[in-house]
Amino acid sequence: MEKIPMTVAGFKALEEELRQRQQEARPRIIQAIAEARAHGDLSENAEYHSAKEQQSLNEGRIAELEDKISRAEVIDVSKLSGSTIKFGATVKLIDDDTEEEKTYQIVGDSEADVKDGKVSISSPIARALIGKKTGDAIEVNTPGGGKSYEIIDVVYR
Repeated sequence: MEKIPMTVAGFKALEEELRQRQQEARPRIIQAIAEARAHGDLSENAEYHSAKEQQSLNEGRIAELEDKISRAEVIDVSKLSGSTIKFGATVKLIDDDTEEEKTYQIVGDSEADVKDGKVSISSPIARALIGKKTGDAIEVNTPGGGKSYEIIDVVYR
């Protein structure tokens, strides 16, 4: 069973989504199924079929969340240090072409959100950054073509 690295915040977010789906969404969907069943003939009851589909999707996501939580390897980034980039690092980069500064934190796959500055450990940019240090230059092959960056700063927070 392969472990899934994630930050403390990412783990808490998964636990909260699981709680919400089990304790709020599941009872609501069960109630909707019961109400639709009360309307009679189930073969032509769109409300019933819709509620059953919602139930299937919700139970599938619950199983997925339980799996991720059971395989989680929670890494407390605040206890990490060093100058080498590894999981959890917040890295400040300069784009060699545009001189634009970008800041990314390397996180687990399930918590990645580029708009929030969080990139997945399995993304091309994170793979290029792992093992590098401040002052190093990296090349990243992106869908839009190759990009060059210089690493300005590495922090763990």
